[in-house]
Amino acid sequence: MYVNKIPQTFDYGVTVTMKVIGGKWKPCIIDCIANGINRPTQIQKAIKQATLRVINQQLCELLDYEIVSKQTFEGYPLRVEYSLTTFGKTLLTVIDAMQHWGDTHAEKVAELAVKRNENVANEL
Repeated sequence: MYVNKIPQTFDYGVTVTMKVIGGKWKPCIIDCIANGINRPTQIQKAIKQATLRVINQQLCELLDYEIVSKQTFEGYPLRVEYSLTTFGKTLLTVIDAMQHWGDTHAEKVAELAVKRNENVANEL
């Protein structure tokens, strides 16, 4: 496990939020759990670009920050389910705002991504 050697500060709200939900798939994972998709394999099916390993890593980080809770069920195969904590549910307004912004600007961002890829290809 990586231990951060640089002193951390928690005096800037955006940095605090990014500390908790920063990561390629954390907002998507939170959204999945909020919508009833609560097992790692189900989350991976919903977020096809993410590997199960990455999903599990990010779920562990969300557990560390008490955004999600984990319940393990006995039996074979062992079953694990995640749910949002009360603290985690406070992030839903942030996730909803991200979803709204993305829905509103998806077309423009897609155009700019194509343009950016073309520029990068031309630089090579």
